[in-house]
Amino acid sequence: MNFRKYRKYPTAPRTSRKWPERQIERAPVWCSVDLRDGNQALEIPMDLEQKLAFFGFLVETGFKEIEVGFPAASDTEFAFTRALIEKEQIPEDVVIQVLTQSRPHIIAKTFEALKGANKAIVHLYNSTSTLQRDVVFRMDKAQVIELAVSGAKQMKEYVDQDTSGTEFWFEYSPESFTGTELDYAAEICNAVMDVWRPDLGRKVIINLPATIEMSTPNVYADQIETMCESLKYRDRIQVSLHPHNDRGCAVAATELGLMAGADRVEGTLFGNGERTGNADILVLGMNLFSQGIDPKLDFSHIDHVVSVYENATGMVVHPRHPYAGDLVFTAFSGSHQDAINKGMARIKEDSRIWAVPYLPIDPADIGRTYEPIIRINSQSGKGGVSYILEQNYGLHLPKPVQQVFSLVCTRISDNRHSELLSREIYELFINNYVNIVKPIRIDNYQETAIGETEVSLKAQISVAGEERDIEGSGSGLLSAFCSALNNHFGTKLEIQSYSQHALERGTQSQAITYVQISNGTGESYIGAGISSNVSRSSLRAVVSAWNNYIRETDREIG
Repeated sequence: MNFRKYRKYPTAPRTSRKWPERQIERAPVWCSVDLRDGNQALEIPMDLEQKLAFFGFLVETGFKEIEVGFPAASDTEFAFTRALIEKEQIPEDVVIQVLTQSRPHIIAKTFEALKGANKAIVHLYNSTSTLQRDVVFRMDKAQVIELAVSGAKQMKEYVDQDTSGTEFWFEYSPESFTGTELDYAAEICNAVMDVWRPDLGRKVIINLPATIEMSTPNVYADQIETMCESLKYRDRIQVSLHPHNDRGCAVAATELGLMAGADRVEGTLFGNGERTGNADILVLGMNLFSQGIDPKLDFSHIDHVVSVYENATGMVVHPRHPYAGDLVFTAFSGSHQDAINKGMARIKEDSRIWAVPYLPIDPADIGRTYEPIIRINSQSGKGGVSYILEQNYGLHLPKPVQQVFSLVCTRISDNRHSELLSREIYELFINNYVNIVKPIRIDNYQETAIGETEVSLKAQISVAGEERDIEGSGSGLLSAFCSALNNHFGTKLEIQSYSQHALERGTQSQAITYVQISNGTGESYIGAGISSNVSRSSLRAVVSAWNNYIRETDREIG
């Protein structure tokens, strides 16, 4: 690749910077441009009904400023603006925004489209970059300023002559701002504001778009801070950001731009827009939310947001998209799963502040369930397996059982080259470790106390269908049962770990017992038993472990 044909982007001439020491303390004014920048970038743009429905969705989400289109650009754009006004689809606290070039007939058509609106932002723009001036317009700096000023004057004249009662706000964008000399960008913005005179009470927005993202986000922040210091009427205007994502940094550039003094952000949901897209307002809002700041937008039902967006645009949200993707709260890695499992357990003890490893927010806050947080494949570990069984089925596997069973799960997933679903994991555990009755099954038992510390046990078992009587003694029921099995089969197995808990509450509750037995050479085998009788669940667990020992060692039983 011939990298020598490209030039480095010049840095902004800053001798001191205030923005690196600042933090974002509140949500900016949000302006959705989904119906303009987003819609024009679609392979098949939305029709009138789709746009009306999407506008309603944006209102429900909480947007108070929505750019609805370029009314003079096409009959469809004009008709949509008129439909919103004539069908009274615009709430009193919502302002629509329309785009216009600095050309007399386009400005006239724009104001015609806005007749009867309660409030409207008229957004004037013309391109100001060195490249656009030279290549596209072949105009010098003075001519470009005159173009902007003439449009500003015409807009002011329309508003001064308007008798409809519409409250008009003005916005100006030096399009391709990031390719414009900073002193010249300030000069042209100030010339426009001298016409509009925000000191007279008219609301004015100066929008500074990274129409092409050309630099690292810190340079954009320097540019915004410089402009905030160079603009007239700074305390009476809003400085707005409109980053694009050509370098993949639109979100970062927006956040740094807000730290540099901007008040407002124009962007789209999921960053949909020309080329690589716009700043992603969903991500920006959720980033604020994750820092304990109210984003002033409602993303509490994220799957609904995704569904509406995908149906309206024909686009697909990537499964790894921050906050909204299908897999963003899912961990396959064993170490991640273990950390999440422990973090979720801690949250149950104290849920005032969210603090779970690998989960920046609580999935429940955006309408996601906990079920898909941990999924099992060949990379997973014991923490993930135990989390799924605990959360979905109430099984609290002790660590020795986790270690053995997780290896079984990952081996199966690796052989299949696919993940294991939660139901498959549950059935795998039940079928292989719980109440296993082949080749050995316990049918009955009688327990007798011998003194204060010892127990004698007689049991009736079936071995491959043949009934047998066994006897043993020990310090407790399980010890005596193991002794009886060892005596009968000539083995030397001992219980290494034991755990038990209730599966359900109430008089009909069942208990599950987990045991790990060892042959004394470092090898161990697990089993579990379920019964409404605690003692019987324990004996069934021992039998299950013994059966697994026989299966895994191919031991002959006599």
